[in-house]
Amino acid sequence: MKIRIARKDDSPAIAEIYAPIVTQTHISFELEPPGADEMWGRMAKALESHVGLVAEEAGNVMGYAYASKYREKPAYKWSTETTIYVRDSARGKGVGSGLYKTLLRILAAQNYRQAFGGIALPNAGSIALHEAVGFKRVGINPEAGYKHGRWHDLGWWSFQLNTGDDAPASPLPLPALGDLKRFME
Repeated sequence: MKIRIARKDDSPAIAEIYAPIVTQTHISFELEPPGADEMWGRMAKALESHVGLVAEEAGNVMGYAYASKYREKPAYKWSTETTIYVRDSARGKGVGSGLYKTLLRILAAQNYRQAFGGIALPNAGSIALHEAVGFKRVGINPEAGYKHGRWHDLGWWSFQLNTGDDAPASPLPLPALGDLKRFME
């Protein structure tokens, strides 16, 4: 498996991975699956200030992960929200943990302090993945979304990327990190 920065030509595979999650599960609170152009728009936005990755095996995208702005207010600029999805046939094979470990290393190098992952509950697989890479449960928004005939809570997990009490350096754009190969698994 190779982990690399996402490219525009990955967007059809990314949309293909995400579509059944939207249509067949409550895991995403979206109701209609976005197309490849919309998925690339999300990834491209992530790449402006954060990072977006794919895991590739034998030329096929097996999963993707990206980070994005957590909230709009300026004091939140050191926090980020993560998104990760893995192709159904690749679950349980280390794709998710490989993507997450790489994503978190890059975010730490960019000077982000906290990564937050929202998980629509119940979702034992996503909870296990997040906790396996070091996320800790921090809270729940009860009945945050209604999908497939019932209300679902939204759980929040947090990963400490950097520490310290001093005034933090501003987050770095991805190109400022130079050669990213040192971060890839």
